[in-house]
Amino acid sequence: NAKRLAEQTPGFVGADIANICNEAALIGARKNRESIVMQDFQDAIDRSIGGLEKRNKLISPEEKKIIAYHEAGHAIAGWYLEHTDPLLKVSIVPRGVATLGYAQYIPKEQHLMNIEQFSDRMCKTMAGRAAEEVIFSKISTGAQNDLDQVTKMAYAMVTVYGMNKEIGNISYYEMMQQEYNFSKPWSEETASKIDREVKKLIEDQYQRAIALLKDKREQLELLAAALLDREVLFKDDLEKIIGPRPFELPASETHPEDKTKVEMNGTGQQSAYKDEVPVSEPELSDESKEAEASSKPEEAK
Repeated sequence: NAKRLAEQTPGFVGADIANICNEAALIGARKNRESIVMQDFQDAIDRSIGGLEKRNKLISPEEKKIIAYHEAGHAIAGWYLEHTDPLLKVSIVPRGVATLGYAQYIPKEQHLMNIEQFSDRMCKTMAGRAAEEVIFSKISTGAQNDLDQVTKMAYAMVTVYGMNKEIGNISYYEMMQQEYNFSKPWSEETASKIDREVKKLIEDQYQRAIALLKDKREQLELLAAALLDREVLFKDDLEKIIGPRPFELPASETHPEDKTKVEMNGTGQQSAYKDEVPVSEPELSDESKEAEASSKPEEAK
């Protein structure tokens, strides 16, 4: 299924796809297959994104349940928040050195972000830990990478993009990038205010994620149970389990007259464009036709 493979490899360039095909061939050969099947491509994509599968890693049933709810929390938040990238796949198969599960999203072609988009992304990032809080009333160390990401986003909003009312329309980006700058380009009072605003931003989105998951607890339970049973779920599986994403309508319901194609642009991201209308060539005058005919070499008989 070429379409499904294309959906699972957003942003991949030709060399990346060639590596996927080569890895799929190796996987098929290890299983003594005469030809490559779809599952070989799926395994090759997973290995490229998440690392080598670690089926022999011992994980207790209790920890596996925590991982399932953690990843289900990310998936539910991404499904019901408008300004997040559409979910492509969620997995609880251990991979690499420290990856116990991951969710893959289809990145949008977007060059600018507003506060609402930042907020939704932060909420989705904190939803893994929020799910642990909602279901188990305690948290784990599994959110370390999530906390790192959300902290960077919050500091960027406050100190780089001027998206905080308390700090104002100020950016310290260039000053922080200066060589031999051994001190922060703000006063101690401003530093305390920045830390306070960053903490408030993260806490607000964490509480928002908790409220969302409490409201969608039934869907969270269904998705976590499906992950524990099948370990890997795709977008169409989520649509069957919890229904279609509320912010995505079929093309026939939005712009039925628009036919879009997807191509890979120079940055490796996906870009959509409408079908081009063929442009007719201008008619030549009789004199121009004769001149053009005389300039062409005679055909060999």
